[in-house]
Amino acid sequence: MYKLIAFDAYGTLFDVYSMGQLAEELFPGHGQALALMWRDRQIEYTRLVTMSDPNPNGSRHYLPFWELTLRSLRYCCKRLDLPLNAGYEQRLMDQYAKLTGFSDSLAVLQAIKAKGLSTAILSNGSREMLSTVVAANGLTPYLDQVVSVEDVRLFKTAPQAYELLLKQFPVTKQEVLFVSSNAWDALAAKWYGFDVFWVNRLAHPFEEIGDPPNFEAKSLSEVLDIL
Repeated sequence: MYKLIAFDAYGTLFDVYSMGQLAEELFPGHGQALALMWRDRQIEYTRLVTMSDPNPNGSRHYLPFWELTLRSLRYCCKRLDLPLNAGYEQRLMDQYAKLTGFSDSLAVLQAIKAKGLSTAILSNGSREMLSTVVAANGLTPYLDQVVSVEDVRLFKTAPQAYELLLKQFPVTKQEVLFVSSNAWDALAAKWYGFDVFWVNRLAHPFEEIGDPPNFEAKSLSEVLDIL
């Protein structure tokens, strides 16, 4: 049924909130709040960049995801009145570059490759940061391609971002299963025309607009049940 299984990276294969432990060490009592706000601001910046100039040739406001991640950190520390010095900033960004993968990420990719299917990451992340985090978690041998929106200079949820998969692989929309833990990402991929597997680890309700995902489960490993 599917020839390509494509994964979102941040929040799906890699735990963006694993930053909370280091943040708590640096800013006692504020680690969780910083991790949550940092992620929200990061995504908000990608939306501002894309929606403010949705040019098919790329937004003139585009900045690499790494740069938006850094600027989001600085904003959130100001917002929370946290003393972010150069040393703390470097430690947090170094940690972000090597986020912890979810416990089932490696096994799922190994199993999919064993079935002879193509695998990919489609992410807002820049190529360099994606390469680093993929390698740090030992996933490189089990991914055919790591696709970055850098090629279109528009972040998800722009349709041009999802279209990159069709440019990189000889597949149709109907032959792609897109896997994401982010409901907004799953919704936009479904609107684009992909079948979608939503990894709903926190048992949240799905969005109140658009069609529900084709598949929903509490863990990434359950994607294997439908292949």
